[in-house]
Amino acid sequence: MSNPHSPERPSGTRRHNEPTRLLHAPASQVSLVHDPLEAFLRRLEATRPVTIMGRVTPSAVRREMPFMAWPVRAGFPSPAEDDQDAAIDLNELLAPNTEATFLLRVRGESMTGAGIDDGDVLVVDRSLEATHGRVVVAVVDGEFTVKRLYRKGGRVGLEASHPDYPPIALREGQELSVWGVVTRIIKTL
Repeated sequence: MSNPHSPERPSGTRRHNEPTRLLHAPASQVSLVHDPLEAFLRRLEATRPVTIMGRVTPSAVRREMPFMAWPVRAGFPSPAEDDQDAAIDLNELLAPNTEATFLLRVRGESMTGAGIDDGDVLVVDRSLEATHGRVVVAVVDGEFTVKRLYRKGGRVGLEASHPDYPPIALREGQELSVWGVVTRIIKTL
């Protein structure tokens, strides 16, 4: 492994998708320059809400948002109130188990009947038990899919929520692995 302080290190990109430049410092002073810079970069990254490889990380910044105590009516409007409940931390709401929670973007329309549309982002918890009727991300013969799990009477399968997509009934020798349980859908309006 090459020394990050050596002049032979190739230029290119590192963390920020920008070109790098070689910085010359006396060997005895390298740690005086390098260590505070590394600490600064770690703090900078910790203040950005970042997901790595689709994974909600505990290092993501916790930003609480005000939560209004009164519900918003979808029918007739109600007078505005000044009541606020405690703030909500979206990390706690969406990913209470951060180590097992991942975000996946949906491609396709087989689950529109379940409110899952093309382009939606799924919050998937790998620590939850996949029970009958839950929407899951599964792997069938090496292919990822999102479907509703059917598990009754010794039969196991996956059901779409769209009339144009037939259920997936496992055939002899076919492998099904439940990768995680969908807990939330994030939509853009």
